[in-house]
Amino acid sequence: MRARLILAALSIPMALLTHGCQSTPTSSLAPAEDPLAKAPPVSSGLDGESLATLLTAEFAGQRGDYRQASHGYLQVADRYDSLALVERATLAARFANDPELLERSAKRWQTLAPDAEAPTRLLSSLALQRGDWVTSLEQRLALSERGIHGELANFSEQAIEQDVELAPLLERLRDYLARHPGSDQPHHYDAILATALLEAASGELGRAESRLETLARSHPELPALWLARTRIAMQQQDLIGAREAARRGIEIAPDDGRFLLLAAQVELQLSNVEAAESQLNALLKRHEDNQELRLALAQLYLEEGYPGPAKRLLLPMVEGGKPAPQVFMLLGNIAAEAGEVDNALLYYRQVPPGDGFLQSRLLAAQMLVEADRLGDARDFLQIERLRHEDYASGLTTLEVELLDQQDRKADADALLRRELSQNPEAHELRYMRAMRAFEQGDLAAMEADLRHIIERQPDHAMALNALGYTLADMTDRLDEAQRLVERAYRLSPDNAAILDSLGWVYHKQGDDARALPYLERAYATMPDQEVAAHLAEVLWALDEKHRARALIEESLDRFTRHPAIDSLLERIPELRP
Repeated sequence: MRARLILAALSIPMALLTHGCQSTPTSSLAPAEDPLAKAPPVSSGLDGESLATLLTAEFAGQRGDYRQASHGYLQVADRYDSLALVERATLAARFANDPELLERSAKRWQTLAPDAEAPTRLLSSLALQRGDWVTSLEQRLALSERGIHGELANFSEQAIEQDVELAPLLERLRDYLARHPGSDQPHHYDAILATALLEAASGELGRAESRLETLARSHPELPALWLARTRIAMQQQDLIGAREAARRGIEIAPDDGRFLLLAAQVELQLSNVEAAESQLNALLKRHEDNQELRLALAQLYLEEGYPGPAKRLLLPMVEGGKPAPQVFMLLGNIAAEAGEVDNALLYYRQVPPGDGFLQSRLLAAQMLVEADRLGDARDFLQIERLRHEDYASGLTTLEVELLDQQDRKADADALLRRELSQNPEAHELRYMRAMRAFEQGDLAAMEADLRHIIERQPDHAMALNALGYTLADMTDRLDEAQRLVERAYRLSPDNAAILDSLGWVYHKQGDDARALPYLERAYATMPDQEVAAHLAEVLWALDEKHRARALIEESLDRFTRHPAIDSLLERIPELRP
């Protein structure tokens, strides 16, 4: 009823406009008492403020301002507990591309309709987008509680592929199964399968296989069950068992190409190349125009050490039109492995500008160097700079690194000087030269190059950070260092290197309490030995000695080389675990 009154209210303004001019003139009459002065308060429908808000939201939506529309719908929905308006607010928030507003709308929707499927799925998806896997799983489990398919096995597969922390997800799935040991929900098998997948990925293969054996007795027709059993058998190096599980999956779901792919992978590991090719040819026959599949199969052959079949898959893609850059990359790798240097060079040079361009030129140059053809490698990179001016700085960087690897540092320095004389505004190369000057102990040259970059590109966060950190670490110009690093932080607040520099500047200024959160964030994002040394020193200064020693112990075990840790222990021997 309330929703109907809300919708009906949208027609009121036109009625007022239509009849307003027909009222009797009042200029000759005595002032009349306000007819609404003693009217009872509005107890149903919309009051004037809500109506105005709703109309504003409607007009905002019509002109494409979906954020304002969503806010308006939510405001009125909150006042009247209108499910229809909350759904409308959620739709507008989706068009507004505002995740926070969308989540707020979806949560309100879920509050008003706790059994509705749509807001729960939406909240699960939003949690996944921001990396909150636990919350996403909890929303899916809420669906499963109500007998709705929560797609838990798919969720587990995604978590494994994304390499997220599995322990908290596994804990919640096990808790769910413990609370529903003999559930008759139609999709209860999904929770068992999801749990087994996470257990297998966590190394608990025995528990996973036990769950799957039980599931095979109750739901032997599930394709996902046989996919899981195939993969677990492969993890256990039980190739015969994996083959049997894959074949069972093909019988149950002959159109599911994943079983053919797994079966072929098993046959390759068993050195049955002909059997594998038979499986993969059957898969290709079903998807003749799928170039991505052909490329994936070629990569599979290469991973298993069979370049011949891989090449047979790739060559028709070169002849048949415009292949993906990865095709040329793989053909170049195959030729290089076979010692066909000139053929490999031909393929690498055909990788077009874009993803893989610089990597292909690096592989080509490294191949030439390994063939004792450094001069040819340098000529190749010089020609590529002329052919692709937009990549000139990147190609120069590759050549400098190759020369350094060959202990030709003087040639590398000369190359940088020459390229910068021709293009003084190549900031990438100037930054590289500044870092080389730092390594050689020439701080004046480093500062000159970094200031050159900052003067011409004031938002170059890495140049600001490099100069600020160096001034803080190696001079007493701490106020200047702070200004530079804080500018870098404003430009790139999530950059771990900048967070580390900012914490280190504050430490150098004696403000360890202010430094600590920045160093903790830096180490959480980039756990390297230098950041660990900075964090441990600040923890020690703040009298958190147990945490400092634990961090040093972890770092000594974690990092093969740890010069910053070694230097810290020389200065503060008491830190040694």
